[in-house]
Amino acid sequence: MPLLVFAFVLSFFSACSVSNENASQSCPDIGEFDIPLALGTPEAEFKAAKASGTAVQRSDKVVLDYSNTVDGYVMIKYTGLNTKVKTQITGSSGVTYTYNQSLAGGYDVYSLSDGNGDYKISVFENISGKSYSMIFSFTITVTLKDEFAPFLLSNKYVNYSASSKVVLKSFELCASKKTTLEKIKAIYEYVIENFTYDYTLAKTVQSSYIPDLDADMDKKSGICFDYAAIMTAMLRAQSIPTKMVFGYTGSVYHAWISTYSIESGWVTASIYFNGKEWKLMDPTFASSAKSSGEIMKYIGNGQNYTAKYLY
Repeated sequence: MPLLVFAFVLSFFSACSVSNENASQSCPDIGEFDIPLALGTPEAEFKAAKASGTAVQRSDKVVLDYSNTVDGYVMIKYTGLNTKVKTQITGSSGVTYTYNQSLAGGYDVYSLSDGNGDYKISVFENISGKSYSMIFSFTITVTLKDEFAPFLLSNKYVNYSASSKVVLKSFELCASKKTTLEKIKAIYEYVIENFTYDYTLAKTVQSSYIPDLDADMDKKSGICFDYAAIMTAMLRAQSIPTKMVFGYTGSVYHAWISTYSIESGWVTASIYFNGKEWKLMDPTFASSAKSSGEIMKYIGNGQNYTAKYLY
């Protein structure tokens, strides 16, 4: 079975030069980032990221609020006029996460997915082409309240609120479920049975694409980024720690999820429980292939997947 049929690939690994008043440096990842393609928390107790203002670092164009690093996130706001701005975050793993910073004057929420340790946070303005100037840089030291904190809240790539359709659907699906595994299974089956792969979007999507989860819920289609973000939002709404993973299946750039339950711990190489055995929770492949025996066998082999980024 040709797996390329089921995955969306968008690679923009390209080099650029970054400079500031004091130094210049090579920044190969800043060109364009890659996109691949209990009964839960009552709505009244829904936990959202907030800019508390108790720990802030700022420049004339950037505000970094790191008041809530124990909860696994920072918030960044750009107030300048440049039309192309990048934010980079590098944690203890040494992997640099590059984002298109929002330009509307509001905060973006960024997960601290490397866990405890130091994080260098930098913001760059475009000069021309792929050349950028560093306008802000600050290093913070993070001690999480627990390992799950970065994977329980809405963020830039998995963006939802208490009133989002994806969250309300999550509570509907899980209303009668009593265990974490029952909730995971209900959400997974809803997504793979109701969503279809959007081949048109896969051909036309831009590198700045971020899923609109309410729109996804209306149209019931998307690329692998949408599939993974929908499931991640639904599971996090149920207080189930969930990682949205970008990486490779073979040579194909792809997105899937990893989730946690008390019964199984973090399950990364085998995540869908069909009542008898675990399979990797890859909603795009399972939905597109109608959970065929061949694709489920492929999904169930963790050696077919290599993680690169966690969100």
